[in-house]
Amino acid sequence: MIFHQLFEPISSTYTYLLGCEDTGEAVLIDPVLPAWQRDLEELRRLGLKLAYTLDTHIHADHITAARKLREEAGSRIAHPAIDGLPCADLGVEEGVPLQVGSVRIEPIFTPGHTDGHHAYRVGERVLTGDALLIEGCGRTDFQNGDARALYHSVRGKLFALPDDTLVYPGHDYKERRVSSIAQEKARNPRLGGEQGIEAFEKLMAELGLAYPKFIDYAVPGNRACGECPGGVPEDLQQYCEQIGHSPQG
Repeated sequence: MIFHQLFEPISSTYTYLLGCEDTGEAVLIDPVLPAWQRDLEELRRLGLKLAYTLDTHIHADHITAARKLREEAGSRIAHPAIDGLPCADLGVEEGVPLQVGSVRIEPIFTPGHTDGHHAYRVGERVLTGDALLIEGCGRTDFQNGDARALYHSVRGKLFALPDDTLVYPGHDYKERRVSSIAQEKARNPRLGGEQGIEAFEKLMAELGLAYPKFIDYAVPGNRACGECPGGVPEDLQQYCEQIGHSPQG
């Protein structure tokens, strides 16, 4: 399997490129709108054709490039079925793997950050989205977030994976790229060690985080599979920026 981790600096998002060496088909997980051309260039460089885009959840901090990539590359949009997006071509759910050539993607329902969040296990790796970050986790105070649900998702499902499973998060703000289940079980200050559920709920309730600056545009945009809504303020336009010239010619 071809595996590449790509970083988008505006929202500090990791996009994951998974490719089948036999069929030349590929999947992009959590693609970001301003970086769509970069992703197509990387696919071309590797001689791959984009079969699917797949998001972990409805993001609040960036807009997915799923729709733009479908327009440019003819890919299909896969998304957690629980979110019920009419613009998606395929709904994914736990227990039903997505097979793209020899690449087998196993969805794991991990609610808590949002009520529809999924992580994706791919062999010895797990792509954890915003549910489990390196020595952290996603916030739980919007989009039907639930600290208790997140605790059970991480400790009951993700921490049940083999210890040597590599953890690839949806974001990192300290230039870290990969962890492992063993490391997060031992060192994650929010969810690791002997952390109890009541203490975790109290910790999350007292974070006092600012209202997400792009959420009012990102959520409706992502419910449309990647459309930037009207009225985005000038200081947030970088989140919606698209390159006008199509690399397809």
